[in-house]
Amino acid sequence: MGLNGDGPVGWTFLTNHARVLLVIARDPEARLRDVAQRCGVTERTVQAIVADLEAAGYLTRARAVDGRRNRYRVNADAPFRHPAEAGHEIAGLLELLAHETDGGRSQGAARKDAPGTDRGADRASAVDA
Repeated sequence: MGLNGDGPVGWTFLTNHARVLLVIARDPEARLRDVAQRCGVTERTVQAIVADLEAAGYLTRARAVDGRRNRYRVNADAPFRHPAEAGHEIAGLLELLAHETDGGRSQGAARKDAPGTDRGADRASAVDA
């Protein structure tokens, strides 16, 4: 999309990994099929990205209460991977972008304690039921 959603562009500011992480932060019980649709990639791509994010410690996965779906937790204390962002946690990105928008207008900042995010060691192993 163009700057105003008016056409294709050759690049974007966020990677698919960032997009998947943000969608999961917004909806921790989202099906990977739905994550893929929201991100504009295939379900197989999302599966690989989720595996990458889990292996790197950005996400944890547990069974939801219904026993049929997964529920994800985002580790907001995890640092960015690139040396240029060294010393910064992904919490800032989540606070800025992990909220729904209405036609491009923000609906309010994401809370640090929003469902699907962990802040601090006291909640590191918690999984919402």
